[in-house]
Amino acid sequence: MAPVADSTEAHGPAVAGQLRRCPFRLAIMVTVCCIVAVSPAHSQSLGDRFKEMFGIKSQPERAPPASGATASAPEDLTCPPVTIRSGASTYAVGLPGKTASGPDLRYQATIGETARECDYNTDTHQIAIKVGIQGRVIVGPAGAPPTVEVPLRVAVVEDGVSSKTIATKAYTVTVNVSGEDGGTYSFVSSDIVYPAPQGAAADRYVFYIGFDPQALKPEPKPHGKRKKS
Repeated sequence: MAPVADSTEAHGPAVAGQLRRCPFRLAIMVTVCCIVAVSPAHSQSLGDRFKEMFGIKSQPERAPPASGATASAPEDLTCPPVTIRSGASTYAVGLPGKTASGPDLRYQATIGETARECDYNTDTHQIAIKVGIQGRVIVGPAGAPPTVEVPLRVAVVEDGVSSKTIATKAYTVTVNVSGEDGGTYSFVSSDIVYPAPQGAAADRYVFYIGFDPQALKPEPKPHGKRKKS
């Protein structure tokens, strides 16, 4: 695979198109918002992978391509920016049957920092991505349990007048909560692959992330046909 560079961090829609035209070479950090300082993740493996995406650890040298092989990505491709989907930046849980606010709030999850990395496969013409998310869980007045589940969704979307979802995946992250201090989480989505966009369409691609409560619901079981007696 050829490493693909991302554009710099996503700002406003007026400049997003210009930023995405940066060449595809390597991944860089994206700070989505400055909610809180995020401490290292509880999971060592996920934490290490996230640090690597942020460039804290040195990346291994990539082997040079074989003689005559084409290892570079098309010049018009970019690694799309990460954007928190509107209305999905927080996830609040209240007491059973109560509104998740005020004295009935048990906990609230937020997103702090993100990172992304893209790899273009010159054989399949597909892009494999990694999207890293760091955040924290804040304990509310009603108190939170020792562990909570945070529902996240990562989606590859072609933005426009009629947005088109190219690929999407829901995840559930378990977070350890320590008393009133709350807890932090670190997650890397590394199982999304999508066809490389053609031409100007590449400038419209966005990696949308956010909390999705539907991710906590089990998938419906397929209904089997009844056997005739």
